[in-house]
Amino acid sequence: MSVDEELHENAEHAKEPFDKKVAVTMAIVAAALAIVSVLGHILSTEELLEQQKASDQWAYSQAKDIRRYDSEIARDMMKALKTPEADAVSERYAGNSEKYKKDHDDIQEKATEFEKERDHKGDQALRLEISEVFLEVAIVFASLAILSKKPLIWYLSILASAAGAAIAATTQFVA
Repeated sequence: MSVDEELHENAEHAKEPFDKKVAVTMAIVAAALAIVSVLGHILSTEELLEQQKASDQWAYSQAKDIRRYDSEIARDMMKALKTPEADAVSERYAGNSEKYKKDHDDIQEKATEFEKERDHKGDQALRLEISEVFLEVAIVFASLAILSKKPLIWYLSILASAAGAAIAATTQFVA
């Protein structure tokens, strides 16, 4: 069979109503897949940013803890001197120590909030990735439907794409 004859035969098959319907379905599913994929990448990036914020807060918390420890050492050294001036300086270091302890606790609380947000974004991204799988399977089924000319496979494609779209649509409701 020549190339011209094969092209002509394929063009004739493409004109069949079933093939056209399946091709339209594939185009719609492919567009939905592209949107879901981009949204998934955005959420994954946001998840990484939240992780970075949490890591920064934990590092800051450690720095405050080190400063608190240094203040406690300085306070203990001043107390050991047992002079009036040392007592005044010791009290200042005690105040610093308390301030650093409070800062440390506040920063840890903030870091925990960032981790919760990171986990939430991660759960949403995972949901979109699962949705992508269903949409990709739908495209495969649609391709098989065109090759086999079996409507049942096309219906499976529609079912898989509906499941993928439903999962993606409910992503914002992930707790």
